[in-house]
Amino acid sequence: MKRTHHCAQLTKSDLGATISLAGWVDSVRDHGGIIFVDLRDRKGITQVKFGKNLQEQATQLKAESVIAITGLVELRPTEGINKNLPTGEIEIEATTLEVLNVSDTPPFPLDDAGGDKVNEDLRLTYRYLDLRRPKMRRNLQVRHKAAKSIRDYFDSQEFIEVETPALFKSTPEGAREYLVPSRIHAGQFYALSQSPQQFKQILMVAGVEKYFQIARCFRDEDLRADRQMEFTQVDVEASFVTREDIYALFEGMLKKLWKDVLGTDIQTPFQRMPFHDAMNRFGVDKPDLRFGMELHDFTETFRTSSFKVFASTATSGGAVKAFNAKGLADLTQGEIGKLEDIAKSLGAKGLAFIKVEGGEWKSPIVKFFSEAEKAALTAQLGITEGDMVFFAAAPWEKACAILGRIRLEAAQLLVKRGKLTIRHDDWKFLWVIDFPLMSYDEERGGFAATHHPFTAPVLEDTALLDSDPKKVRGQHYDVVLNGMELGGGSIRIHQPALQKKVFEDVLKIPADVVESRFGYMLKAFTYGAPPHGGIAFGLDRMCALLCGTTSIRDVIAFPKTQKGQDLMAQSPTPVTPKQLKELHIATVQPE
Repeated sequence: MKRTHHCAQLTKSDLGATISLAGWVDSVRDHGGIIFVDLRDRKGITQVKFGKNLQEQATQLKAESVIAITGLVELRPTEGINKNLPTGEIEIEATTLEVLNVSDTPPFPLDDAGGDKVNEDLRLTYRYLDLRRPKMRRNLQVRHKAAKSIRDYFDSQEFIEVETPALFKSTPEGAREYLVPSRIHAGQFYALSQSPQQFKQILMVAGVEKYFQIARCFRDEDLRADRQMEFTQVDVEASFVTREDIYALFEGMLKKLWKDVLGTDIQTPFQRMPFHDAMNRFGVDKPDLRFGMELHDFTETFRTSSFKVFASTATSGGAVKAFNAKGLADLTQGEIGKLEDIAKSLGAKGLAFIKVEGGEWKSPIVKFFSEAEKAALTAQLGITEGDMVFFAAAPWEKACAILGRIRLEAAQLLVKRGKLTIRHDDWKFLWVIDFPLMSYDEERGGFAATHHPFTAPVLEDTALLDSDPKKVRGQHYDVVLNGMELGGGSIRIHQPALQKKVFEDVLKIPADVVESRFGYMLKAFTYGAPPHGGIAFGLDRMCALLCGTTSIRDVIAFPKTQKGQDLMAQSPTPVTPKQLKELHIATVQPE
């Protein structure tokens, strides 16, 4: 090895020792004949002093060049002690210097403050430099510790880690897949696995009983701050379990994970909230519980209102909902306009609101409200001076979704004004349960699985599959933290007859299609499939929360941009005609 120690290791106890260090030049300072270099490796920084014998060579050093030195450990002068570094009391008097590689001038600063101000595309183009920044190194270390903690936990619970194939068969009823042409089987394709869902259920049939995997998954979908085309799941399945077993198992995993990585004790058991309550109160099935501003229902209040928009919505089976953004009456017209655009993007015709300023309710709609309606609003929403009340009138789920999004936007506006504090480390864990098994897809003109078609119905609701599928609850559960879904899963269907019924009778998938896509699985279920259930957690999302960042790109070593590009390696790229010919395919450019 070219070094005897790393750059955060040496202390006063090493005084007088001859040591060797290697790393990157973090900074160079010339103090009139003596050159000081902060030498950095992934562990930290050590100050190296170059005297006259190495002065000429040391003055040529450039930041980010790679060097190796040997020297003696000395005590720093009192005025030179740096209490912010573990090595801040000592320095190395260099006796040799070897330049291992000279660096060009980096295209952006590699400290956290400077790097954070740089355009993300530039950072991703030079990702190998971006990853040298202290924050990015810490993020990778957190991810490592998280993965180790998870593996240790499931090993202690007697789970077996099993790898499943990345190349699978196409199942196009889910998210859009990446297709991989087969060279050997002309005209046929694999699909990159969206998740190990079917394989892990097959492992239960195989008698594995307790399976887990930290699995790479792929989905060809639009990217966001919390979504990538290739991502990592903590995938788990177990036999002979109930929902209560799953809740306890994964609360234990998360409790250990937060303790191992952050040293934080999180409270268990987690709060539980039915899907309907989450939508009704927060407008979303992954509510952020770190602040209030809950939604309230005023459908009955406005059923006979003079305000026809609200009254007609109520009488036609829709919902009238509102929430109070306390202290937000100072919104500008521009800010209101942006909120209205968001509401319209979700299907609203506009965004009704009331400002309370100078003791007066200000809004074009207030003149239509009766005193009884105003009193009901005041009583439920606690309206006072400086408040801003937002309304939505639409079919129930749409009204919830519109105000749920406006609630989040309003919270950020309050944070910006210093009127609300939302801490990233205020850990509000939640199980969202009792999802509907099916939802009606207007485009398809039929039912679609809310979670996936392998989710078991709640036992007492099974009979409703024939008469009213929309009322059937699924044994589906999501773990939510601070407005982000960490993971989701369910107890699975394990009886072949029920699984076939869901495919053919409820989802209306033709029998021949069921056979071609899922025939092997239904066949496996006829050979003694145990009752089983599981869950998949997004490792990237968990690590982002543990690191206090809003983008999962910050915790993935080599992520894609929002356009699905790797700017560093410059992919995707065209391939040669010879490659396409070998795969028996041709490309067609879009019109």
